[in-house]
Amino acid sequence: MLEIKNLSYKIDEDKNQKDILNKINVTFEENKTYVITGPNGSGKSTLVKLIVGILNVTEGQIYFNHKNITSLPINERVDLGISYAFQQPITFKGLKVRDLLDIASGKKNSVDQLCDYLSMVGLCAKDYINRSLDDKLSGGELKRIELAMVLSRKTKLNIFDEPEAGIDLWSFEQLTKIFSSLKKSCNIIVSHQKKILEIADEIILLKDGNIEKQGSLKEILPFIENKTCHKLRGKNE
Repeated sequence: MLEIKNLSYKIDEDKNQKDILNKINVTFEENKTYVITGPNGSGKSTLVKLIVGILNVTEGQIYFNHKNITSLPINERVDLGISYAFQQPITFKGLKVRDLLDIASGKKNSVDQLCDYLSMVGLCAKDYINRSLDDKLSGGELKRIELAMVLSRKTKLNIFDEPEAGIDLWSFEQLTKIFSSLKKSCNIIVSHQKKILEIADEIILLKDGNIEKQGSLKEILPFIENKTCHKLRGKNE
């Protein structure tokens, strides 16, 4: 499905190059849900932005269904069947919710279909299909609408960058239902939340731009649970 080979990403900082990701090698298979986790600054969001083409790869290759997409622009990756939900959803002034879902699905949806997509993310179609995608919508509402857009596309690869960010407690129960409904796709989720980690088939732990560990929650949990800091006690643990 998705194969990443020797992927590196560097930025210029104070006239020097700083490694954000360093020779990442990982394969994402069909019909599986992966969660990418790790401390802040470990390169999680950078990795998914490279996959969708928001950022340009410094070194390495990305293959989607055996096709090298490393140099393809975002729109061509989208056409191949990749969906991406931003950590902070983008607003589209002048566009209505129903228009966005029609564009995403590539067809004119009936009210019943729009209701299905929106109800899955906890919104009533009657209240939202004719709402404009502007700053009058809250961050949580925009996040849910973006999730509905991904659902309407029915793509083979879905990428979610911290989908729980900016929405209320509804998110955890409903998000797990959403991800369960996407089991016929490959799903990559960037998240710190244990409830989301629990639904993963595999967890990828990033640290300092490298994959420190990959495996099940049981295998990864000892590496991510908080440990006592002994620095104030004169220890370097």
